[in-house]
Amino acid sequence: MDFVKTTLGDLLDGVASKFPQNEAIVDVSKGRRLTYREFLNDVNQLAKGFLKLGLKKGDHLALWSPNRWEWIVTEFATAKIGAVLVSVDTNAQRQQLEYLLTQSDSQALVMAKGLKGNESLEIVQQLPQLPELKHLILMEDQTPSGMMKWKTLLEMGKDVKDHVLHERAHDCRMDDVVTLLYTSGTTGVPKGVMSTHFGILNTTAASAEIQRITEKDRLCLSVPLSHMFGCVCVTLAAIIKGATLVLPSETFEPGKVLEAIEKEHCTAIYGSPTAFISLMDHPRYQPSRLASLRTGIMGGAQCPMEVMKKIVEEMGVREIVIGYGLTESSSWITETRPDDPLELRVSTVGRPLPNVEVKMMDPKTGEEVPKGVVGELCARGLNMKGYYKMPAATEKAIDREGWLHTGDLATMDEQGYVRMVGRLKEVIQKGTETIFPAEIEEVLFTFPGISNAQVFGVPDKRLGEEIAVWIKLEEGVDLKEEEILQFCKKKLPPSQVPRYLKFVKEFPMTPLGKIQKFKMKEMATLEYGLE
Repeated sequence: MDFVKTTLGDLLDGVASKFPQNEAIVDVSKGRRLTYREFLNDVNQLAKGFLKLGLKKGDHLALWSPNRWEWIVTEFATAKIGAVLVSVDTNAQRQQLEYLLTQSDSQALVMAKGLKGNESLEIVQQLPQLPELKHLILMEDQTPSGMMKWKTLLEMGKDVKDHVLHERAHDCRMDDVVTLLYTSGTTGVPKGVMSTHFGILNTTAASAEIQRITEKDRLCLSVPLSHMFGCVCVTLAAIIKGATLVLPSETFEPGKVLEAIEKEHCTAIYGSPTAFISLMDHPRYQPSRLASLRTGIMGGAQCPMEVMKKIVEEMGVREIVIGYGLTESSSWITETRPDDPLELRVSTVGRPLPNVEVKMMDPKTGEEVPKGVVGELCARGLNMKGYYKMPAATEKAIDREGWLHTGDLATMDEQGYVRMVGRLKEVIQKGTETIFPAEIEEVLFTFPGISNAQVFGVPDKRLGEEIAVWIKLEEGVDLKEEEILQFCKKKLPPSQVPRYLKFVKEFPMTPLGKIQKFKMKEMATLEYGLE
């Protein structure tokens, strides 16, 4: 596949001139619809507003808001003037926000007032004076003193001549940094990942091709825009192809997602296996109302066979692909293909994207391991420029030959299909045995009545680690611990039968719907007195 050699701003210009009347964004909760022509006009006007504020090329602009149409306009306006978008997690608390704004040297903050009321505003008003932060812009009609209305900034853009913006946009290069997205910081402090126009456009263009997206598609955007899955993987896939982005609600609400798919005739849907499970568990779920669905991506975790069968055969998302990627790799590294057999779409995360190389390396020796042998997945081709102001962490993540070390364990077969085995940090070392949680989870998922099962290690004085499992049952199902343990004893080797078992209503999650096993481990260690 040929490389896409352009910037986000030039890409939008081209797509808007090709499909001016196509709907670009439908924000259901805000009642707002924008054609590509209207979208481009808003982007250009906001970009000129930023120029009037005095934002320079390379300046950092933070964006803190749930999913709304203004988020996407701000994202592209920032790219047009050569500034760098710093995205803040919707649920950020004061400490996290202060760290991000300070570490990223953000000059401006564009924000919404909050999800429940004015909680985001209140957090910002408690911040100390930050030396770099000069502009606070609020996406509301009423603003407290010291803040500017987003609409005022749009109006200000009218004072700036078109040629001034054109010159600035012309000054942007495809290998410039365009986004600074922070890792979730499951270990240590969050790190700011510097991605280029070239990196995020090429991974997404390849993914859009794999999904067979055209200008006639309508993509349901229910993952957070504040993460790469939302603002890059879904948003750019739509815009590269001139398709429509449908925003059902400000945050993930299964009922509103199902309603938007039906009313807006969405053809593509995105999320983690957990998100798909919660859609199918919702009282509004009726497969006959979702007949428009065709494709999409499931990422963030391995999908159990039973869940995948339901998504393909019952929900009707026949061409859904499984993807694996990281913020550090500019999004996707591997994806299955729509015509892969169901078995491969469940047991693997597909093959490397065009222009991306993948190999498995022995974490101890750094040598490449043979096909079929477990190693750390390393990728090269479209990786980040590095972590912002963290040279040592960058050097640890990307070696001298340009390979990104993902921290994930996997195997690769002769055909290039990658099978995930687990996080390097989540492997259970029980005595002399190395146990991969995913293998036990796969078995548990086949037990009728289990909606989700998560296996992790807890400390053990004699063996180093023991196996614990948290199980979420399907609605209305009543199972006893003994029944599940008997099943495990039949299906698993004795060393892999869980020592601790607990029924739960929910799991600790990241905003993207990824389950946080390290938190489960902390909670279980305390509960069982294993410190």
